[in-house]
Amino acid sequence: MRTLRRARVFFSGLRTRMVLVFLALAVLSALAAAVLIYSEARSRMLDRTQTLLIDEFRARVETHTENLAEPLGKAALQQLANRVAPGFLGATGTVVYKGGEAVSSRRTDVPLSSALRIRVTDSKNLHYERVLVDDMPYLMIGTPVMRGTSPSGLEVYLTMPLTKEQSIDVALGEAARNAILPVLTLAVVLALLAAHSVLRPVRALDRAARALAQGRLDTRLAVEGGDELARLAQTFNTTAAALESSVAELRAMEAKARQFVADVSHEMRTPLASMVTVADVLDEEAGRLPGDVADAARLMNTEVGKLATLVEDLMEISRFDAGAVALNPAEVDVAGEIGAALRRRGWAGAVSTQLEEKVMLHLDPRRFDLIVANLVGNALRHGAPPVTVRLARGLNVIVEVADRGPGLAPESLPHVFDRFYKADSARSRSAGSGLGLAIARENALLHGGALTAANRPGGGAVFTLTLPVNAGLDDR
Repeated sequence: MRTLRRARVFFSGLRTRMVLVFLALAVLSALAAAVLIYSEARSRMLDRTQTLLIDEFRARVETHTENLAEPLGKAALQQLANRVAPGFLGATGTVVYKGGEAVSSRRTDVPLSSALRIRVTDSKNLHYERVLVDDMPYLMIGTPVMRGTSPSGLEVYLTMPLTKEQSIDVALGEAARNAILPVLTLAVVLALLAAHSVLRPVRALDRAARALAQGRLDTRLAVEGGDELARLAQTFNTTAAALESSVAELRAMEAKARQFVADVSHEMRTPLASMVTVADVLDEEAGRLPGDVADAARLMNTEVGKLATLVEDLMEISRFDAGAVALNPAEVDVAGEIGAALRRRGWAGAVSTQLEEKVMLHLDPRRFDLIVANLVGNALRHGAPPVTVRLARGLNVIVEVADRGPGLAPESLPHVFDRFYKADSARSRSAGSGLGLAIARENALLHGGALTAANRPGGGAVFTLTLPVNAGLDDR
């Protein structure tokens, strides 16, 4: 009956977790859509305005320089500057250069970009750039004046404040913010409806588990359809029928429940991969977005990455629970594997090593890489330099990862390998899932070894991986 009570609590918690997952996916999708729509609308608006201004500027310069008579005096160049600017609503000013020297100008309050001047002078082509001066965006355009196919030595520049575009941009941002609330509300409602539909078989299973815990062993579930939930219901019925004669059947039901959790985590990978792709695109474009939107894009990319890491860790720990972990052992150079693990993650320069050469061992390279990555990553995040990795061989092969941080609190040492345990409550929002050290320890045990944690006498924590030299690995 104790097992039945655990199953009931499990399915009740599963229901809550699935609702939270649905809500999180709905909220993140709504926010991603709002950011993408705002970004696309803003980009199209600025590109269209920019194209119109550049075309108009090019046409005006060509029109007003076509019949300029040589030699060009300051009066003629001043007249050219005066004629180019009118018609551009809010134009700050026009500057005409001759031979690299500004010889005439129409009122300008914003200094001309030196980078733009260099590009125009060097390439002999029209160039432009958008700059921000005192929180006001400006468009600066420059072009050489050509005589046929040869440059005349004249360069004309125009500075335009994008006041109207900025007001439109602000309006777009406000519209996006105002639209987020109803969109989020709709997304949450749809997520709850979807969760309700998906969770109906889970609720039925929860009720059946309660009935069994109360002693009604004739309880059965209606099996509808042929999906994973229907198969789970059938498994429950089979287990319930055999409960009276065998406790082992009940344990089989618990194993199926754990497999169900693994299946749910697996099904999350496809939508999560799409979210990661969208988040990466937003992060790449963050440099072109205004401050708050750029920060939001980067934050979303970070949080989606954390979610992806958590799902992968959950799937890995589920495999251990289900006894479905596959080992692929090979004879490897342990020092080489450690060095490769550090280089693969860009940690080689941040970690010092003391590696005994030619230590060959029969182990699973991928799972050994996970152990090293979790231990070194933990030391870099929560310890202090220098972080040292030492490899030695005696009766056993020893890999030590040590740091010079504050070490582990005495009350944390017995729990450091517990799942989701974090010694410092202030780190509850850190990049780790809380499963890394638990997964590392499971991999160590799978190799017939051990993983322990302790504090160094001089300060800092040290994690010790012990692997038997003649590990009789089961090639499962």
